[in-house]
Amino acid sequence: MWNDLSFYQILIAIGGGFLAGVINTLAGNGSAITLPILMFVLGLPPNVANGTNRIGVLTQGIIGSTTFYKHKMFHPKAHPIVIIPVFLGAMIGMWLAIHVSPTAFKQVFGYLLIIMLFVVLAHPRRWLHPTKKPVSPWVQVLIMIGLGVYGGFIQMGMGIFFLATTVLLSGIHIIRANALKVFVVTTYTLVLLIVFHMKGMVDWRIGSLLAIGQGAGGWMTAHWASKYPHADVWAYRLLLLTMVWAVVRIFL
Repeated sequence: MWNDLSFYQILIAIGGGFLAGVINTLAGNGSAITLPILMFVLGLPPNVANGTNRIGVLTQGIIGSTTFYKHKMFHPKAHPIVIIPVFLGAMIGMWLAIHVSPTAFKQVFGYLLIIMLFVVLAHPRRWLHPTKKPVSPWVQVLIMIGLGVYGGFIQMGMGIFFLATTVLLSGIHIIRANALKVFVVTTYTLVLLIVFHMKGMVDWRIGSLLAIGQGAGGWMTAHWASKYPHADVWAYRLLLLTMVWAVVRIFL
């Protein structure tokens, strides 16, 4: 099935997928690892890499969501103001992914990431001990739709922006916000993957390699985060680390 791939390529795909599964489940931006692997190691065109990347995202999401739910870290009915707008926005982002080049969005992502990095550094206690802010529900809905558009379009960095919004604006604990993030991304990724497949933008053979690693990484991290009492501290540290790494990779 993978005769035209070298052992090195297969190992990089599974190992990179595992690392991305860990990062995506606890913080975000794992696609900054998987997309370069798909394009530069496995040789997929950017649009096909974008679609194929969703296989691993969906796999780790199903496993991670099931694990978080089992440990009562979230309930799908608890946050309709988050889940529904993000899903609707992702459908718009999916249309953009099919018809628009992702180059411009990548540039926007870089500058938004720098702004978000300063936000994370400025108020670390608010990430570990969130409090409800007097933000209008309508403002939250608009922000969530915007997040969905971005996630549906390119996915890379979606977790970082999602956590910033749900923790700082909605006052959700960072581990529970992570659990909610995994579930939300999984719901819209299922639809996106079907459409991308119909458009010929998915390589299931290569995507399954990433899915093996991402599924394992997602399960391990969700299981650990649900039980470890200081997981929120490590989630914040990993979030900060991935943001710094992403900024350096984009601008240097």
